[in-house]
Amino acid sequence: MKKELIIIGGGTAGYVGAIRGAQLGAKVTLIEKADIGGTCLNRGCIPTKALLKNAEILNTLSHIDDFGISVSDYTIDFAKIMARKDQVVNQLVRGVEQLLRDYGVEVIQGEASFVSSSKLRVKTSQGEIDLESEQIVIATGSVPTRPEIPGIDLDKVITSDELLELKELPKSLAIAGSGVIGIEFASIFNAMGTEVTVISSTLLKRIDTEIQKRLSPILKRQGLTILKDTRVKAVAKAKDGLSITVFDKKKEKETILEAEYLLMATGRRPYYDNLALEKAGVAYTSKGITVNERFETNVPGILAVGDAIGGLMLAHVASHEAIDAVEGLLGHSPSTNFDVVPDCVFIEPEIAYVGMTEEMAVEKGIPFTSSKFLFAANGKSLSMGNTDGFIKVVAHEETKKILGVHIMGPHASDIVHEAALAINNDLDVKAIAHTIHAHPTLSEAFMEAVNGITETSIHMSPKKKK
Repeated sequence: MKKELIIIGGGTAGYVGAIRGAQLGAKVTLIEKADIGGTCLNRGCIPTKALLKNAEILNTLSHIDDFGISVSDYTIDFAKIMARKDQVVNQLVRGVEQLLRDYGVEVIQGEASFVSSSKLRVKTSQGEIDLESEQIVIATGSVPTRPEIPGIDLDKVITSDELLELKELPKSLAIAGSGVIGIEFASIFNAMGTEVTVISSTLLKRIDTEIQKRLSPILKRQGLTILKDTRVKAVAKAKDGLSITVFDKKKEKETILEAEYLLMATGRRPYYDNLALEKAGVAYTSKGITVNERFETNVPGILAVGDAIGGLMLAHVASHEAIDAVEGLLGHSPSTNFDVVPDCVFIEPEIAYVGMTEEMAVEKGIPFTSSKFLFAANGKSLSMGNTDGFIKVVAHEETKKILGVHIMGPHASDIVHEAALAINNDLDVKAIAHTIHAHPTLSEAFMEAVNGITETSIHMSPKKKK
């Protein structure tokens, strides 16, 4: 007899877990109250990347003369841009829905809540239905946060969800928050001609500090205004949009700026509203549902994965959490290494990183050495006309095992996976150096940076003798 498995939430974690459960022979029921694909496919990763392609094209057009091409004029059709974004999203969502059908997953459109530890009540458009299972996985995702400040509920104070549904291109946009969400939207709308101001405490605080320092002037050169060490204190209506009071923490001074819209990109919180976790006895905090290393809650048979448990709110992490959780439930031995997680920022230049920074190695007392190779010295990068940035490799000083890799430059999000594979498998610099990298490719820059650890990089000048 097939094991029965219920998954609450049809986002990245939910649908991936459902498909993996079906692959392992379980009878899977997936409950989703809105759209299959959740935040990532509908309101996050995919629509923003569709819009970032427009930004990439527009950034190329801004210096198209460098390639010997003259463009006298062009116009931006914002409605068509947004329609293309929707088409990309719809195609992917329909594809996932078809996969779920192909694997025999039963999808119920409705909102679930616990009645007991093994019973769920689902509100659907046709009424309420009850479902029971000894194995339930919670994958309800996250939602944008809104800090409690005066004026936060004004119409033109929006989250990323509303920004992706705008019908007209804003003339001006202020963005509160300079994490990945804030900076990606800043890049998108700046490229389309919107006047963008980023209200920032720390620019992309999880990235390598050298990349932080180099990125700021690049973004300013692109036309972005970045207010450092600042936060939004209050918002009020203005003639053409909003009046935003900003507090500079270093100068201890308030200033007022005006913008048509204010995007609150100040983070996301785990979502389990209306799930009635108390009725199941499931423990949770404001940071997420409490789980162990096997994603088990304190209630036997109930697991939780993805953004609902907090931590790194990344779609690729959520996917692997769901796979591991379902495999464990169904008697298998999952083995994903969650200590090695590549992360990416899709702007121009792209940023990607995995493993330790130099600062982390210092904090942990690990002896290390590092090497850096500039994209300006890479043939493929030069031919593309995209030379901003570098690849930095951090390696153990004695064993020469790769500890971390930090990239700012073209296609960083593609290059980083060789680094992730190396760290995940405890490879040293020799393993990379003795692997032939095709020429001319951007990946050669990674090989050169790795070889710099042992001072054997061919295309890097030797270090000066002290």
